[in-house]
Amino acid sequence: MKASAAILLLLFVIQEGNSQKLRVFISVDMEGITGLVSSDQVGRGGSDYQMARGWMTEEANSAILGALDAGATDVIVNDSHGDMRNLILAELNAAATLITGSPKPLSMMQGIDETFDAVLFIGYHPREGTTDGVLDHTISGGTVDFIRINGVEMPELGINALVAGNFNVPVVFISGDKAVCDQAKALLGDQIVTVAVKEGIGKRAAKSLPLKKAHDLIRSQVKTALEKRKDMRPYKLKGPYKFEVGYRRSSQADNASVIPGVQRLNAKTLQIESKDVIEGFKFMRGLINLGRDD
Repeated sequence: MKASAAILLLLFVIQEGNSQKLRVFISVDMEGITGLVSSDQVGRGGSDYQMARGWMTEEANSAILGALDAGATDVIVNDSHGDMRNLILAELNAAATLITGSPKPLSMMQGIDETFDAVLFIGYHPREGTTDGVLDHTISGGTVDFIRINGVEMPELGINALVAGNFNVPVVFISGDKAVCDQAKALLGDQIVTVAVKEGIGKRAAKSLPLKKAHDLIRSQVKTALEKRKDMRPYKLKGPYKFEVGYRRSSQADNASVIPGVQRLNAKTLQIESKDVIEGFKFMRGLINLGRDD
């Protein structure tokens, strides 16, 4: 009986180990995709846009394959660029579920919650004003000069990592140009795994890896990142949270300053304060949308 009980216990442990779930959330932007350097490529209606969205889908598939290699049992992909209708569903790996369209309450992080084990950022770009940052901007190139949260100037990766951190989920991997990889390490720590698929030569030129090499690197390094995920901590800041939106023009700050609870710091900068990250994030996105005057 003791031997039988031991065998049953062993089988139970094996079964439990095999049934462990690994949920992976992937946010895919476009400006940081391999080889892309022009607004004509990443803007709907541009002559190279259809080619570019194909490359974007291929890069997302490389990340999905890396996640599956690491044992992922559930993969959610959020289209995070522009109108968020760029990834080609017919060509996306069928193992993943796609979140597409805009507006979405959590924008580039729509779908994230506490049930995920790790977050991957694919095709990301550096913040506005980055030297040799390919297609650098922060959320809206025509509206936003900078975003600061508790005094820290944030690229989109930092804002989105803070949203993930609210649900205790770490960002374990990022791909994009060299500048965004450097910003990720500076903000989230050296433990994050990065793949620089291109190196900027100013804003609209770059030295790029070949597509296949970039895809192979993303796949292998996503697997590595997910295997190391327990060594990585969710990104958090201590509340309350002060969100500053620096606009390009004072007229844009005029548009958004009419909202109750908004503090105007100067002609082009508004600030809101919240005890909750998600509330503050949504408020910040609202101020950006209200500020648009182009």
